[in-house]
Amino acid sequence: MTLTPNRRMAFVAVVTLVLDQLSKLAVLNFLGYAQERVVIEGFFKFVHWGNTGAAWSMFHNNNELLTIVAMVALLALFLTRQHFGIEQPMGQWALGLMFGGIVGNVIDRLVHKHVVDFLYFHVQTRSGNEAGFPAFNVADSGICIGVGLMFLLSWQMEELKSPSAATPETPAKDSAVPTSK
Repeated sequence: MTLTPNRRMAFVAVVTLVLDQLSKLAVLNFLGYAQERVVIEGFFKFVHWGNTGAAWSMFHNNNELLTIVAMVALLALFLTRQHFGIEQPMGQWALGLMFGGIVGNVIDRLVHKHVVDFLYFHVQTRSGNEAGFPAFNVADSGICIGVGLMFLLSWQMEELKSPSAATPETPAKDSAVPTSK
C-alpha cells in the first residue's frame, strides 16, 4: 500500500509522538525529578530535567507563551505544508518529524508545565567539571532532524532549479570576434 503525502506525514508524526511520549513516560516512572543515571561514564547519562524555556533554556519560565508560539507554528506549518516539498518523501518525513516533535513538547507543556528532557551528552574537563550539550528528548530530536532534512531538501531543490544544473554550460562569448561600431 502506497501512502499519500499527507498520510506519510501523519504516520511519521504519530510514530515520533508515540516514541517521544513513551520515552518520557519511562523517565517519569523510573527517574525522580533531577535524578541522573550514568550510561557511559564521562559522556552520556539519562537525566530527568524540566525545561520551561525553549532550546538551551532560552526564555526560561515562559512556558505558557512558548506553548502558544508552538501551537501557532504548528498551525502555520500545517497550513503552508504545500510550500515545503511535500511532493518529495524527504519533505514528508521532515514535516512529519517536526509535527510529531512539536506536538510532543506541547503535550509536556500542557500536562507537566515544562518539557521533560532526559538525554544528556557531556565530557569531563580536566578540572573535573562537566561540559555538556543541553539535555533534550525525542521530540527535540524530531524537530531538529526535520529542520535538517528541510534544509537538505531546499538545497536539493535549488540545485535542480539552478540554470547550470538544467542546461549544459553556456560557452562564453568569443572575444576574438570583432564587433561593429
